[in-house]
Amino acid sequence: MRRVYIIILLMLITVPLAGASKILIPMDITQTDHLKAYGVAYWCLEYGVDVEWLLNYRGGSFLSDDLPQIVEVCRLKGVSFEQITGAQEAEIKKTVEDSNMESVLLEKPPKIAIYAPPASKNEPWDDAVNLALTYAEIPFDIVWDPDVLAGKLHEYDWVHLHHEDFTGQFGKFFAAYRNTMWYKQDKALNERTARELGFSKVSKLKLAVVDAIDQYVAEGGFLFGMCSATDTYDIARSARKTDIVPSEFDGDAVDPGCNSQLDFTRTLAFENFEVITNPLIYEHSNIDTSPARGTPGLTPETDYFSIFNFSAKWDPVPTMLTQDHTQIVNGFWGQCTGFNKQLLKKHVTILAETEGKNEAKYIHGNYGRGTFTFLGGHDPEDYQHMIGDPPSDLSLHKHSPGYRLILNNVLFPAAKKKERKT
Repeated sequence: MRRVYIIILLMLITVPLAGASKILIPMDITQTDHLKAYGVAYWCLEYGVDVEWLLNYRGGSFLSDDLPQIVEVCRLKGVSFEQITGAQEAEIKKTVEDSNMESVLLEKPPKIAIYAPPASKNEPWDDAVNLALTYAEIPFDIVWDPDVLAGKLHEYDWVHLHHEDFTGQFGKFFAAYRNTMWYKQDKALNERTARELGFSKVSKLKLAVVDAIDQYVAEGGFLFGMCSATDTYDIARSARKTDIVPSEFDGDAVDPGCNSQLDFTRTLAFENFEVITNPLIYEHSNIDTSPARGTPGLTPETDYFSIFNFSAKWDPVPTMLTQDHTQIVNGFWGQCTGFNKQLLKKHVTILAETEGKNEAKYIHGNYGRGTFTFLGGHDPEDYQHMIGDPPSDLSLHKHSPGYRLILNNVLFPAAKKKERKT
């Protein structure tokens, strides 16, 4: 009898609750914790439970089987949910079918890596993606140069590029921070790593790293980047045949006329840009729109960008990446705050742009069999993050539309590809 009781109990655990067919996790303004809701969706995938992402339906809501375990996880994480009947589910599906909406099946939990140095916890800045994943309780690994060159990226579905300078100029922090301990330690770590891996200069190591990342994307990987990792990635790729690094960083001078030797056929997102070789200027190139943002009266209250609205049925990828409960998002700065629209390659899709400026804030593109997505700025909830500022406490920003953009990217690789009917 005891054995029979246990079997019945196990069966009950996996049977939907009486009177309900599905669990709907709304992602509109009724949601109590938008960021942890992504963690619930990821948890379902980890445990083999199908999740439907209802694009453009109530802010990009999630639909799953009504299981006691999911109910408990939602309650523990403080995520609001609705238990709906079969009739209600059918009504939702009809609304999705008849409107600019789409249902996308999420198949498996993406394996995630963040590119960051091993001592990143000691750096005087935070990483928004690390904060988002940690708060949402989505697991990830840290990888760095030795891992990338050893081919370990291919173990992951999605890779985020940390606040990194791939040109080998250590963030161009020379003018303000060259005498600080953290700058000296970061420079020493990168130079030691370059020597150990057989490279004469940090810039040559970083070029090899971006080449490996490039191969990862071309073979089907999903790449996401923010802040300085966005523009310096393409700058490094374009400068493979010339030296753009001043002697203050690597001991030898830049090549005369280096801007004329840039190769834009090797870049992901940007072309026809010019690099800035003055070591005392805290700027890598004219890709970044930060210098042009000095509009009188521009404040945290007046700085915002708009997310584009895409056709869910015909453009499901950009639609997934732009799911939010608002189309207007507060702006935020970074070492690369936004992207000069005139320098974008033609195949790049602008997902969001800053009103009244020549600034793309959020972009996406295909490369080989993979994709890349770049979001300008450093921290969506810290308008102008300064060196040494504490990290954002996301428990105070549960409804952050900017952090939602990051987490859309995390779930994007889980989506099942399907053919549209003609």
